[in-house]
Amino acid sequence: MTALVTGGAGFIGSALVRGLLADGIPVVVVDALTYAGSRSSLGEYAEDARLTFCVADIRDTPTMAELLVRHRPATIYHLAAESHVDRSIESPDAFVTTNVLGTASLLQAALAHWRGLRGDDHARFRFVHVSTDEVFGDLDDDAPPFTPDSPYAPSSPYAASKAGADHLVRAWHRTYGLPTVVSNCSNNYGPYQVPEKLVPLTILNALDGRPLPVYGSGRNIRDWIWVEDHVAALRLAAAAGRVGATYLVGARSQRRNIDLVNTICGILDRLAPAPAPHAGLIRMVADRPGHDRRYAIDPALAESELGWRATVDLEAGLERTVAWYRDNRAWCEASRARLARARAATAPA
Repeated sequence: MTALVTGGAGFIGSALVRGLLADGIPVVVVDALTYAGSRSSLGEYAEDARLTFCVADIRDTPTMAELLVRHRPATIYHLAAESHVDRSIESPDAFVTTNVLGTASLLQAALAHWRGLRGDDHARFRFVHVSTDEVFGDLDDDAPPFTPDSPYAPSSPYAASKAGADHLVRAWHRTYGLPTVVSNCSNNYGPYQVPEKLVPLTILNALDGRPLPVYGSGRNIRDWIWVEDHVAALRLAAAAGRVGATYLVGARSQRRNIDLVNTICGILDRLAPAPAPHAGLIRMVADRPGHDRRYAIDPALAESELGWRATVDLEAGLERTVAWYRDNRAWCEASRARLARARAATAPA
């Protein structure tokens, strides 16, 4: 029952891989090891005997096809993606090629693999495509949360590239019969997240006494979920999800960005006291272009069909997250160094 996980050295992907290996499931990780991926994110499972690690780009269709022939996975979890909105605004080409063309390449390889399977192997194969709530675009303050039937209206190049990938996955199911499941998830947080994202950036800057940047007025609202709750939903979607279905995965934990940052500062005041309250480091900065006001997820379908529930309260999860970043500075500094090298490599000459 081998699982193949693309982007398995990234934030959400590594959490999925650690969970699968903990349950004795062999895993093949495919990761290009950009700045966002590191084998160290697999923690104690980085050298597990049941893990096969392949440094490869999902756009390399022959390599993807060869891996599928060799390992014959029962499930493909597709998480590999460029995912940072600010970067997509600065350099959209990488998001289009990785998220759209890369997904098309992987789908072609998966289709050939599935067609070559027989009997129970053919029947139980699943392609689980992991997407984002950002494909639905901006949500008014008084509007109900997104559902699987919400229309797509992406605002950023990142969101548009993920929307394109979602459409390709559904087309491969409808046209070719490939047994796919799509998930759209809200904002994840937890250990091993790259420090360019809001939660780890806030924690690490605060620990270092640096300014805590918050876009615009800070009133943008996001729906937050503990990463391992998300992973549990993905595994249930692979095992029990309807072929062709879309499941929205969220924890009903909407917060304004400024409130989230203030909550993190309060936790830091307890777990890593400084001479002055950490909230004094908050700085409002110019808003990003096309910044969506609000996202919110209605996970009712995932709850009813998959029997899934989010289990970790946001405040409790944030406390665990703050403690992890405080106690794992070596991983954090290595991640920061990769991020700095990536920025230097793409900076204008």
